[in-house]
Amino acid sequence: MPLKERITEDMKAAMRAKDPARLSAVRLLLAAMKQKEVDERVELTDADVLSIIEKMLKQRRESIAQFESAGRVDLAEVEQFESGVLSQYLPQQLGDASTVVVGVLMHMMGDLTGRTLLLVPEANAQVLCDLLLSRPVGTTQSLGVLEQSALKEAGNILGAAYLNALSDFMKMMLLPSVPSLVVDSASAVLTSAYLNFGRERDYVFCIETRFEFDEAGRVLPGYFLLLPDVVSLRTILDAIGLS
Repeated sequence: MPLKERITEDMKAAMRAKDPARLSAVRLLLAAMKQKEVDERVELTDADVLSIIEKMLKQRRESIAQFESAGRVDLAEVEQFESGVLSQYLPQQLGDASTVVVGVLMHMMGDLTGRTLLLVPEANAQVLCDLLLSRPVGTTQSLGVLEQSALKEAGNILGAAYLNALSDFMKMMLLPSVPSLVVDSASAVLTSAYLNFGRERDYVFCIETRFEFDEAGRVLPGYFLLLPDVVSLRTILDAIGLS
């Protein structure tokens, strides 16, 4: 369901439940969305809606700090409640720093250089293995050689697809390396990727990724990260007009 449609349905649900606080928060979001559509004469995509939500959340964080400094706890609580409603529409997060994840790492070579990293929570990775290997869900309890091979192949296919899209857009040759796999806490995997390669800059391209299995009716979330080196980062930003 598109995010705009989901928010509209939530407004109707809040009306039926006679929940004025939630209704007010959702209406504020819908009003901001409508204003953007009118101003720019566009039909909002999910990405547009998320951009609006992130902007509204930033405004509320600033308001909360100001209200708390002024001793207006009542107003700060209103802003905090609205922030909670808005945050429900953000993509599912990977988890906290201690969450165990599976990372599939590849080097990006060619006209641009850097690394790609596919991150999937370990529990989702085990389910993914069962579905890829046509086994009953719950069979995989640990990641052996066969399971690791399946995950690396999934990461290889996904990474190559993203790099091919970027290659077509940039009109450059991009090639992925052979994938490697690591299982560790999210903080350890991300810190390692940063220290070993990305310490020169603070930018990473993150794409929320979903593995969808129609027959099984399952959707498994993950994240695809692109960590370009400094020169490649500037080239990409120039190409998309964000230099």
